[in-house]
Amino acid sequence: MRVILMTGKGGVGKTSVAAATGLRCAELGYKTLVLSTDPAHSLADSFDMELGHDPRAVRPNLWGAELDALMELEGNWGAVKRYITQVLQARGLEGVQAEELAILPGMDEIFGLVRMKRHYDEGEYDVLIIDSAPTGTALRLLSIPEVGGWYMRRFYKPFQGISVALRPLVEPIFKPIAGFSLPDKEVMDAPYEFYEQIEALEKVLTDPTQTSVRLVMNPEKMVIKESLRAHAYLSLYNVGTDLVIANRIIPDAVTDPFFQRWKELQKQHKQEIYNSFSPLPIKEVPLYSEEMCGLNALDRLKETLYADGEDPSQVYYKETTLRVVQEQQHYSLELYLPGVAKNQIELSKTGDELNIRIGNHRRNLVLPQALAALQPAGAKMEEDYLKIRFANGTIG
Repeated sequence: MRVILMTGKGGVGKTSVAAATGLRCAELGYKTLVLSTDPAHSLADSFDMELGHDPRAVRPNLWGAELDALMELEGNWGAVKRYITQVLQARGLEGVQAEELAILPGMDEIFGLVRMKRHYDEGEYDVLIIDSAPTGTALRLLSIPEVGGWYMRRFYKPFQGISVALRPLVEPIFKPIAGFSLPDKEVMDAPYEFYEQIEALEKVLTDPTQTSVRLVMNPEKMVIKESLRAHAYLSLYNVGTDLVIANRIIPDAVTDPFFQRWKELQKQHKQEIYNSFSPLPIKEVPLYSEEMCGLNALDRLKETLYADGEDPSQVYYKETTLRVVQEQQHYSLELYLPGVAKNQIELSKTGDELNIRIGNHRRNLVLPQALAALQPAGAKMEEDYLKIRFANGTIG
């Protein structure tokens, strides 16, 4: 199954691009699902039809759906939801309030991944297009397999064993005092079972032949800067980007003096997009005179994006986000981090893991066996790659 994730800063038009991409894929005969994982759904507004948690037919070969975290929680994590609700009710919350608050922060992202994994396993669709949340939330989603694995290995799995062993001893004392029971084995097993699904999905997300991210942006300074950061962070998590879509470019046909200064600024920012994101291919989409709402409008956008029957499910560019290079007796680990200065990067090594931190994003990279026994001896940025040399020594 081909997976395409559309992301970008809020308001840049990624939902319209995702919907138009789905229309073209369906036309070409691919069974296509466009799935919105953004808590503030607008996919139904884009198609101008009602959509729900379950896929609904939009056109032949095309379905749309909007993730409902509460329904996903009930259907796949019912025991955990009931337990959290029980705890909240014991603390004095009413039933409805307790049920709503049972969706803890971050669950939307987790269930987005679980939904992707389910569709991948079922194999019902040829193409899955994810209309994701704005870049910050989307990056949290893509970092869950990496960060979740770190916590599961170090904390959750040991705690799970201790909890199951102590529950029969502590429960008689605990429940009368707290007003609710300790979590049973079913509740304790559920998060780890979810993690195992997400861990399996990570192999799909980091396979550039199956999964690509497409960055949608407007030619505006703030949007470009956020997109540049997103591109680097995606590479940090070993998720490849294959296409940039520059949206809402004022056409040359617009000659009203009111837009002249805006057009000049857009020309500068458009060149910045080409300079900053090269060698990624870039598609330009004009600012339309009408709102991109409804199938007729999306058909026009589809023809602009993918003229002459172009297949949007193709891999437009294959990024190499991580590679190990052997030079004589030394090894180097090279990470593609476009637009990131060396002084923004923090490195450390713990056991067989290399800890990489850029801003508020961190990756704990499990090193190949050839590197695990060595120490980072130096690091430099060269042609957008962070090149870390391994030997006996410390980072220089």
